[in-house]
Formats: sequence, C-alpha cells, structure tokens
Amino acid sequence: MKTIGVDLAAQPAGTALAAIEWEGRGARLVQLEVGVEDARIVELSAGATSVGIDCPFGWPIEFVEFVAAHRRREVAPREFAGKEWRQQIRFRHTDRDVHERIGKWPLSVATDLLSMAAMHGAELLEAFERSGTVVDRAGESTLVEVYPAASLKIWGIDVSGYKRDPASLERAAARVVGAASWLTVSDAQLELMSRSNDALDAVVACFTARAHALGQTWPVPERFRAAAESEGWIALPNAGLADLVGP
Repeated sequence: MKTIGVDLAAQPAGTALAAIEWEGRGARLVQLEVGVEDARIVELSAGATSVGIDCPFGWPIEFVEFVAAHRRREVAPREFAGKEWRQQIRFRHTDRDVHERIGKWPLSVATDLLSMAAMHGAELLEAFERSGTVVDRAGESTLVEVYPAASLKIWGIDVSGYKRDPASLERAAARVVGAASWLTVSDAQLELMSRSNDALDAVVACFTARAHALGQTWPVPERFRAAAESEGWIALPNAGLADLVGP
C-alpha cells in the first residue's frame, strides 16, 4: 500500500507532501518535499490507496447560507444575531465532532486565516477531479481530510509548541519517528522534519491516510452524512499508531 500525506498551505511554498510505502510490519518514507505545486501532488498521488490532505474540504453550511442571504439583504436581525449564533455558523459539523471527541477546536475555515488554505484546497480538489480522481468530501474515495494535531493527540504523542519553537519542533520530529519505530526514515528526511513543521504534518497526514484506508478512523455519523458531503469531514484515528502495521 502507498499513502500520501499533504500539508496544504495557501501557497505552494508552504505546502508539503510525504509518501509512505507499507509492506508487512514495516513502512518506508519514500518521498518528503516542501514547496509542492498542485500538479505534482496529483502526479505523486497516482496509484495511492489513500491521500490525506490537511485542509478543510468545505465551509460550514450555515455560514454559506448566511453570506448568500446577506448578499440578498434577506437576513432578519431577530434570527441572525448574538454570540451563540456566530459561534454556530463559524464551525462545521465535523469541527464540532472533533471537539466532542478530543476537546480541541480546529481552526474555523469561516473566520480564521485557514480560509486562504481552503481556497487553495478547492483548487486542488478540482485538479484531482480533472485527473479522473473521484472526489468525495466525506472521505468515501481516495481523498480524505485529516487533522495532524488531532491525530497526534489521539496517539498520545506530545508535540507541544512545535509550530512556534524550533527546539520544540526538533523534539516533536524525534518523538514522532520514535513512536513510529517501524518507519524507515533517512537522516535527510528527519532533518527536514526537524526544521519544517509542514513536512512533519505531511508525514502525520500520511499516517492518518493509512489509518483511514485500514478502517481505523471514526465513520461519518449517518445524521451528518449530507452535511459532510458539502462541508468535508475530518478523519480521526480510532486505533493506536502501532496498529498501522498490525500486531
């Protein structure tokens, strides 16, 4: 099995890709790049069993409806007002599910800078569709939305501060590689993961793509399926990191 992990940024310069080949009770990191164009992501994903992309696949339905109504000047103040309502429309159904499961809120694609990456994500999904890849935002095809920070928390790997502090990033890379003792990583790849949190996130996205391919992620609740097909759905692992290569 081959899995791809993509940490998608607003621009290719901050976008990273990892590719892992899995065989028996081991795996090898065969590709790790930072500064990846969409065309190369699509090219390298050919033949992959699962492609985990760290980027929202859509926007909250209520937020989209609000913006459309606002444009038409149809928003009634008595129905659309207050902090509670604003909190409701800024998060997707999957964001609320993540919060319930792990106690952590993903960034809001509606109100945070993450929206710039999501715009890029929409372009990337379209590029996959043009290549003949089926795109299902709920994760029922090759492509699946992932959230590396949540996966790491579920797997019990402490990477505190790795997005902000170089020393913390170096420790985080060592902990991830140490926890995944079955993964063969070159010195150059470990060095890249130790200085680029984008590269590290791409590797973790690759792990989550493997979990999803093995059926080791929580399924979309049936009551949220229609929403997930519009907004996207984050695949969260429901098994341990060691289970990616079997007992």
